[in-house]
Amino acid sequence: MLYKTQLFALYLLLQCMPAPSFASNDLPEIGTVGAGALTIEKEKEYGWAFSMMANQALPIIHDPVLNNYISTLGQNIVAHASSVKLPFQFFLVKDDEINAAAFLGGNIKIHTGLFLYAQTESELASVLAHEVAHITQRHLARMLEQQSLRNPATMAAMAGSILLALVSPAAGMAALSTTMAVNAQTQINYTRLHEYEADRIGIQTLADAGYDPYGMANFFGTLAEKYKYASMPPQMLLTHPLPETRLAEARLRASQFKKISVHSSLSYQLSKARITVRYYKLPAPVLINKYQAELDNHKYKLKEAAEYGLALSYFKNKDYKKAYDINEKLLKDDPYNLFYIDFATDVALALNNVKGAIQSLTLYEKRFTENEVIILNLVLALQEDKQYQLAEKKLEYFIRSHPKNILAHLIAIDLYKAMKEKAKEHAIRAEYLALLGRFREASQEMGSALIYTENRLDQARYSAKITEFKRDDLRLQSLQQ
Repeated sequence: MLYKTQLFALYLLLQCMPAPSFASNDLPEIGTVGAGALTIEKEKEYGWAFSMMANQALPIIHDPVLNNYISTLGQNIVAHASSVKLPFQFFLVKDDEINAAAFLGGNIKIHTGLFLYAQTESELASVLAHEVAHITQRHLARMLEQQSLRNPATMAAMAGSILLALVSPAAGMAALSTTMAVNAQTQINYTRLHEYEADRIGIQTLADAGYDPYGMANFFGTLAEKYKYASMPPQMLLTHPLPETRLAEARLRASQFKKISVHSSLSYQLSKARITVRYYKLPAPVLINKYQAELDNHKYKLKEAAEYGLALSYFKNKDYKKAYDINEKLLKDDPYNLFYIDFATDVALALNNVKGAIQSLTLYEKRFTENEVIILNLVLALQEDKQYQLAEKKLEYFIRSHPKNILAHLIAIDLYKAMKEKAKEHAIRAEYLALLGRFREASQEMGSALIYTENRLDQARYSAKITEFKRDDLRLQSLQQ
């Protein structure tokens, strides 16, 4: 339902005022701030619940190529951040709004709209660095602790409201709105520091990770200028207001770093083209004209990305041969590029060249061991060729290594359905439902798996899973209380 998307705005609702000006590069002494209100272990619990709600509530893009890119980019930023106490998870949401958001437990969502607007990888990385800083500095925990110093009852009520929103969005949002109104001025004053702190720590992380430190100022400056007179600005300007003082501070801070030459990222430009064609509302003929015009007039960041966009557009228009010709040229020049490899599989299957796809992917598998793009494409091709046992073997091994991969579970459900393996189909569907936090339904599905199997080892495993699901359901209920 639509109201569930508000979960992701809970934290950002608390960050709606401009930051004060600070001239120093020194970071604040944080110490144990946040520990009293929200321990790391408790935050992990909330993050666990949040990730399941995200899987259930939002149009998360389960695209292995884009997931690989955004995870690599995000983890590079995390690797250069300070005070990292939580594992981070980055995920893409199909939403044209220009926005990103951080939440408890190291969860960061990125809207596809960011790719449509950011001109460089450094600009996109700056947004991620800002959100990472919100989490490493534990801004929500610090805000809760600040509340507790003034009014312990208010802090407890707010913590309860946020928790309730995880498991009951409508009730949680109503409770949170009421709680926030109790001490609004204190919250506003405190969150001004949060935004400024996330900016300056984010810029430091951006530079340390090898990106252009001006990326943040460039991105937010262009955004503010473009929507200066807009009656309905994008979500990012509602949740991250950009007064001139804040932009000036971002530029000043960036100027204190050594100037470096950052080359245009092919992976970013390919991601941008893929999102534009596959997840943006433009018809194929318009997209073909767009990329062809870019190539004819040399109006592109990188030629390969424009060609890739054109190939994707032809595929969308069902001109598979044209798509194949362009992608083959790209693949010849860059044979280990996952964007081209993935698309080559799509084209091969569309042209009924299943054997060719399997042969190519089998060779790539030797180089890209356990790579999500290669393995899942190979499983789909094997399934198409009715090589069910081999597909099952590879997919089961992959899921053991990647137990939270939603796409792998969905593919497995279809595979076992094609194989008429009722027990395994019910069992993997139960695992999928558990990833959505739907533990009672998961228990029922696993119960059905028990009915269909006579294998004692599987019976013991399925029974153990039912016990685990019931325990996790109680765990979720205890968070609600």
